[in-house]
Amino acid sequence: LPACQDSQLFIKDLHFGGVPTRIYLPREPSADKRRGVIFIHGGCGIFGSISKELKEKIICRYIARKSDSVVVSVGYHLAPEHKYPAQTLECLSVTLHFLKTAETYGVDPDRIIVCGDSVGGTFTASVCQELGHRTDIPKIRAQVLIYPFLQALNFNMPSHQKNAAIAFLSRERTVHFLLKYLNKDCSLKEPILAGAHVPESINLKYRKWINPDLIPDVFKLGYKPPLPTSFLPQVHGEVQELFEPWFSPLLAEDAVVCGLPDTCIVTCEHDVLRDEGLLYKKRLEDNDVRVTWHHMEKGFHG
Repeated sequence: LPACQDSQLFIKDLHFGGVPTRIYLPREPSADKRRGVIFIHGGCGIFGSISKELKEKIICRYIARKSDSVVVSVGYHLAPEHKYPAQTLECLSVTLHFLKTAETYGVDPDRIIVCGDSVGGTFTASVCQELGHRTDIPKIRAQVLIYPFLQALNFNMPSHQKNAAIAFLSRERTVHFLLKYLNKDCSLKEPILAGAHVPESINLKYRKWINPDLIPDVFKLGYKPPLPTSFLPQVHGEVQELFEPWFSPLLAEDAVVCGLPDTCIVTCEHDVLRDEGLLYKKRLEDNDVRVTWHHMEKGFHG
């Protein structure tokens, strides 16, 4: 589909770093350099695009108009045809390109944020972790994580239990999609849901960051700790990607997290991923990163 017409915006299809992008530029001249927004759409890494997703086009137009910003929407290629971590690498490539060429589009390179919803929030978190300590490029001003997926170790958090059967993104469907994204056998779904893919050594290492005890009590009403499960080494060996910070940004070390920019996190009450946003909020605050948090009490994923 061609780029849409808009009376307030110039909308162009380009390639940044070899990756398809759609850029939204306000038509009204500006006396000063504008803000820049890199928007990374959701879709589990296997759905969605910059040309066919009406929701993404509406969001990008809205941001560009209301904040008088130049918005770059990332058209990363989808899995499983393009294997993980191609999606993260393409989002990183677009971000680097825009940071280096921002002034070409009338953007202040020191006022660029990266924003994403769902797995787009995952890619946003990974890009910001990767670039947080770089000194050869402008610093990302802020990251916006909209109900992001951030960890694949524990699928028995309070929000997983409470929203296990919620429409669109159920607990079971979450794991099904991540296996599809990694092009893995979906028969691994049940042991992963049970936590049989995680050895005790890894559970012990990361319980300081991924633990129901870290969730505020107000979000744990009715929560029941799961029964212990037996570790299955063969399952663990099949899904090593789940333990990489690029896939599970909550596993990044504190030395990485402390270099992150100001952050806005959006969570929804009726969302299996709610607690991941809450856990990341705590990690960021523990590392002196400034966080703004918006919780949508009647919100659903997507």
